[in-house]
Amino acid sequence: MFGIGGGELILIIFIALMLFGSEKIPDIARTLGKGMAQLKNATNEIKSEIQKSADNHEIGSLTRDFNAEVEQVKQGFNKMVDDETAKITGENNPLDITSEINEAKQNLEDLTGPIKRQM
Repeated sequence: MFGIGGGELILIIFIALMLFGSEKIPDIARTLGKGMAQLKNATNEIKSEIQKSADNHEIGSLTRDFNAEVEQVKQGFNKMVDDETAKITGENNPLDITSEINEAKQNLEDLTGPIKRQM
């Protein structure tokens, strides 16, 4: 799964729990679920619009319109997720937890020695 092993996944979950707390994790998951549902609905609406207008327009204009609508949906979805996550966490850049993960790994290495990847 995305090149992430079981141990790394557990570490990421542990860090997320430490960062957001057990009360905020369900809110974050709920927000992401709502966002995914809105994205799915928007995609279905775009598909139905394309099917309706396929007989009336050229293929070139359809692809331009489709690409523009997909880009708008994508930007709206990203903004909505960022805004909702920022509300929950109270941070300006809530989805950037890479530095916290690296810091936790470094602390773990300081305590136990270098982390060895299992292959």
